[in-house]
Amino acid sequence: MTAYDYRPVWAGAVCDPATAGGSVDRIDLYESPERTGTPVATTGPAVRLREAVYRFTLPDTLADGRYWCVVTFRPSPGVSTADRTVRVDLPRGTGLIASAEEVADQLGVALPLTAVQRERYWTKIRDAQADVANYLNRPLVPTPRRLLDVKPLWGYSLNDSQAWPIQQYDDVVTVLGHVDNLDGTYAVDLLVGLDAAAEEPIVRYVVAHAAEAIRNDPTAPESSSRRVTSVSAEGQSISYDSAPTAGQIGAPPTLDSLSSYRPRLYRTIATATATPWPYGGRRYRRRW
Repeated sequence: MTAYDYRPVWAGAVCDPATAGGSVDRIDLYESPERTGTPVATTGPAVRLREAVYRFTLPDTLADGRYWCVVTFRPSPGVSTADRTVRVDLPRGTGLIASAEEVADQLGVALPLTAVQRERYWTKIRDAQADVANYLNRPLVPTPRRLLDVKPLWGYSLNDSQAWPIQQYDDVVTVLGHVDNLDGTYAVDLLVGLDAAAEEPIVRYVVAHAAEAIRNDPTAPESSSRRVTSVSAEGQSISYDSAPTAGQIGAPPTLDSLSSYRPRLYRTIATATATPWPYGGRRYRRRW
């Protein structure tokens, strides 16, 4: 089964229906953006993973591609609303932080994609991810971990990673769930590492540079989307309009824009040995 994690938004803010007596009831998947007719799949209710995050389980029988969705949820017992802004690109959970359909949107390629197009876009996405991982010096996909027979710290929510002994994990830690052992200890499921698929700046970089790599590939049909500025009389050379430079509107983001995701290193600053008084800063007085 395929998992899709949803964050409800109500009245312009992220909300957590379960804390107000509400629920996230169902998700309907359609084959067109009009979201009319009979949905190709309907599933629900969603399971609350943690604060303001709910998980739907989608059937594996759905074909690869984009689905336009409607999520129905109740922010409170007396209120029901439908979110018609959700799009789900399948397959999910592959280690790719962007989808082939997102690259197609950047290129202006009409959907649905062929299997050949999708494979080519996936290759460019992997290349862009490799560049980002090399620059950040860290993987872009988190790793699951489990703590056994641990006690939480008092004063913290059990969904807060600070409540648990995670000092051995020098990285981002997210609590996925916890099970009470009924003896004062818990078994805790964690996700350790950067979840780049949930970070919009990283996803934007990968999508933009995967699309740019395809535009600049002379063997790719999408390379014709570049605007031609001049052609020689004999047709032996073609000049294309250059892309916006870094900092200009519409320019692809640079690696420097992701510098905040680089792991911070803490090192002890070496200091000179103190010279005894009266030559140094410390005074040692002794009365005989």
